[in-house]
Amino acid sequence: LFDVRQAQRIRCRTKPSEPLSPQMVLMDVEQAIEQLDSTWHAWQAAKIADRSPNRAPTIEQPEQLQQQTSPAVYQAMTTLLTGERTLRDLGVHTRRNVIEVTGSLLPFVQAGYVSLEAIGDLPAPVAGATGAGTTAAKAGGGDGAGPVVACVDDSPLVCQTMEKSLTSRGYQAVIVTDSMRAIATLLTRKPDFIFLDLVMPNTNGYEICAQLRKVSAFQDTPVVILTGNDGIVDRLRAKLVGASDFLSKPVDAETVLSVIEKHLSGSGATVM
Repeated sequence: LFDVRQAQRIRCRTKPSEPLSPQMVLMDVEQAIEQLDSTWHAWQAAKIADRSPNRAPTIEQPEQLQQQTSPAVYQAMTTLLTGERTLRDLGVHTRRNVIEVTGSLLPFVQAGYVSLEAIGDLPAPVAGATGAGTTAAKAGGGDGAGPVVACVDDSPLVCQTMEKSLTSRGYQAVIVTDSMRAIATLLTRKPDFIFLDLVMPNTNGYEICAQLRKVSAFQDTPVVILTGNDGIVDRLRAKLVGASDFLSKPVDAETVLSVIEKHLSGSGATVM
């Protein structure tokens, strides 16, 4: 959507196809447009509206760049600006806003020391693929054929802990840190078990769980809510939206594995 908004000239061509699946309406269009406008206005305010975040910076004049930067900065730039990562990718890699990343590189681009090159798109999202804010880890020590367990949580620490716990026991881990991509990723991977963080930016575990239960593929999938607030109201609400269980943070590996085994074995599927 951002790329469409930035384009100066757009051609639209309709192509007859099969009717869209009802699953596609899980996207909140108004929220997506509102977020798009906010991002675009911020991009304009930073005076980088003519720069695409999908371009990959590469060093064109290393000697001049080295003279204009400190040794530490130059070393970091030579490591990052290889022409293989887009500005968006660099933002994710350095955990900085893409606007901040682009703004910091702009003087060097304007001076001709760094250029912004077009690179190919990533492969189309298909089963088994991953996107920004999403990682997939196959089980270690096996062929990756174990049950697929997804964890949707914006905390990198929680996700790392969950991934390590899952793969060590032969599960395939699907880690989603971007809540806005959660539904799309889960629809693509169709995990056998899902952990949902309760509080995340833009949405929450209740909303995602309620949306999942509207999809036939997820009507019987165990969904466990993770939260730091272990109250009776939260547990009741989790039950109302169709959650299978409710775990308080922080969670340890044994508890995680125990609840997975409980639900995948069919021994109870209601909120305690």
